[in-house]
Amino acid sequence: MLAMKHFYRDLGAQAWSIYGFRDAFNLQENWYSGITMGLNQAPMAVMIENYRTGLVWRSFMTNPEIQQMLTAVGFTASKP
Repeated sequence: MLAMKHFYRDLGAQAWSIYGFRDAFNLQENWYSGITMGLNQAPMAVMIENYRTGLVWRSFMTNPEIQQMLTAVGFTASKP
């Protein structure tokens, strides 16, 4: 999240457009793509939500097939 905040706040319009982050950029070369690809935006939204609330991970882990698979391959819960 810190990196995303830096890209948004510090780089501004160079790395971010009204549709989200630019398709690519290279800070070392001071190069920024002129396009924004929507395909890249959906996974970022899911990752941000998972970081914020853990909703995606909790939903995934409640799936009975996932629990069966974890047991079958020998995974055990870690102690906090």
